[in-house]
Amino acid sequence: MVEDPADPRIAGYRDARDGELRRREGLFLAEGRLLVRRLLEASRFPVQSLLVTPPALDDLRDLLADDDSTPVHVASAETIRAVVGFKFHRGCLALGVRGEPRAPETLMDPVGPRTLLALEGVTDPDNVGAVFRNAAAFGAAGVLLSSHCADPLYRKAIRVSMGATLSLPFAQASDWPAVLAALRHAGYRLVALCPAAEAEDIVEVAARVPRRPRLALLLGAEGAGLSGTTRGAADVEVRIPMAAGIDSLNVAAACGIALHRLA
Repeated sequence: MVEDPADPRIAGYRDARDGELRRREGLFLAEGRLLVRRLLEASRFPVQSLLVTPPALDDLRDLLADDDSTPVHVASAETIRAVVGFKFHRGCLALGVRGEPRAPETLMDPVGPRTLLALEGVTDPDNVGAVFRNAAAFGAAGVLLSSHCADPLYRKAIRVSMGATLSLPFAQASDWPAVLAALRHAGYRLVALCPAAEAEDIVEVAARVPRRPRLALLLGAEGAGLSGTTRGAADVEVRIPMAAGIDSLNVAAACGIALHRLA
């Protein structure tokens, strides 16, 4: 039982901040029983250690019974709050290891039907997490992100995604035009979601899209939208019809509608 917040065994959790964990340690933080369970069960990321309250440890015993290699530190909720530096009430934390980032091309399977999401400039971790949750729900194969997108492994993004960022493949790209060109070369149809009046109605486009298509759905941030370069690379621009006086949707809501219609 860890009783001292200064205990060196839990130094990695001390005043844990997403940016610092990423920069200095190559780690990320998962918070809460559900997300820690998903990290242990279905994640592609190794687990460095766990920091849990006694009740949370009881909930995770089935997953830890055959694992004697992952350090599990047990402490009271009060001790954990003193360590992490933020309000803590979910019972457990885990440090995951990021590993080497994936190359975007590894997501572009050369054959078969497949849907990918391509996010440009989506900087809000809540939106990134919600997009990943939609992607998992509608069977997308992976997510590509431009370099200015929020990190899918930020604590808030993991939480909003309900753990989808831990299991769904993703890659961040420094050369976005090259990624769009690679998608086209791999045989993907590039579909840009855009509120512009000249964009085609998504209902009409969906009627022409074959069942189980091979497409990349391009999504931009609220407000700024997709860049001219990305819009110019698209095979088709589609819009979601809305009531008079409403010109746009939250990117995650629009993503869910588009995936339901097109994927």
